[in-house]
Amino acid sequence: MVKIEAIIRPDKLDEVKAALDELGVKGMTVIHVMGAGKQRGRTQYYRGQEYVVNLLDKIKLETVVQDAVAEEVVKAIVSFASTGEIGDGKMFISKVDDAVRIRTGERGDAALA
Repeated sequence: MVKIEAIIRPDKLDEVKAALDELGVKGMTVIHVMGAGKQRGRTQYYRGQEYVVNLLDKIKLETVVQDAVAEEVVKAIVSFASTGEIGDGKMFISKVDDAVRIRTGERGDAALA
């Protein structure tokens, strides 16, 4: 099993969710977060005053998938979350040793289904 954590632009969430639904990804967690990477925020003006917004709104999407579909999920997220501009986000991929469905006690791949 593989855990995929993707930090993306908020306006790309619906497109990414639809793509993951097409691939049969059944579960995901979506968290509203704020952060800054290489982009380092942006300059805005309010009533003639300039100020810098250091942390930008982002979405953190987390899912755990079977090894067989992990690469397809990664490609779909990259494809649908990308605008080609700085600030598109990052993805972190890690191995998951085990998963347990709390309700039934199922373990491993069966807990993901």
